[in-house]
Amino acid sequence: MRFFKLALIAALPLMLATGVSANEYEPQLRDLAKSKIQAWLSNPSVVAAIKAQNKSHDGYSEAKIIAMDKQWRAETNASSRPMIDGILGNQLSSFLKGKKEESEGLYTEIFVMDNKGMNVGQSDITSDYWQGDEAKWKKTYAVGAESLHIGKVKEDESTQTFQSQVSLPIVDPKDGSVIGAITVGINVELLGQ
Repeated sequence: MRFFKLALIAALPLMLATGVSANEYEPQLRDLAKSKIQAWLSNPSVVAAIKAQNKSHDGYSEAKIIAMDKQWRAETNASSRPMIDGILGNQLSSFLKGKKEESEGLYTEIFVMDNKGMNVGQSDITSDYWQGDEAKWKKTYAVGAESLHIGKVKEDESTQTFQSQVSLPIVDPKDGSVIGAITVGINVELLGQ
């Protein structure tokens, strides 16, 4: 494991300097997304939480969403965090925390977004509340049911691991409509173990 990490650290500057932007772990990440992660996206608690938030946030303007995102960002450094604590304490977040724990370090973070790109549940605090302006939402929810977005491998400063984010749309099993999206941070050092 230590050798792998050192080899990855040594290769990273060369990969960046030569313009290599492809994720060499893409086949493994794609397989993980389709074989394991997608299997729990139709869980009734996942679907119900997203549908409930979609309904409650139906008329929100972009200005309202941006204001909520600003509130979230302010709370990340505050002692009082009602918005963050509300999300982290919900049933969906408990489900996602369980999936993260079961992965034994493979999943570094998990968060679910609604039809506007706002967080519905998460295993850990995200830096922002609104993901709707980012590729993880734009290249999944906005593209359709069969989409998959795999991010570049990056060093996560907080966990000191190399991770890639895998994002998928979440589909209502009743009618096949896309209702939200999920992003899962994957510790690439643990792939294939």
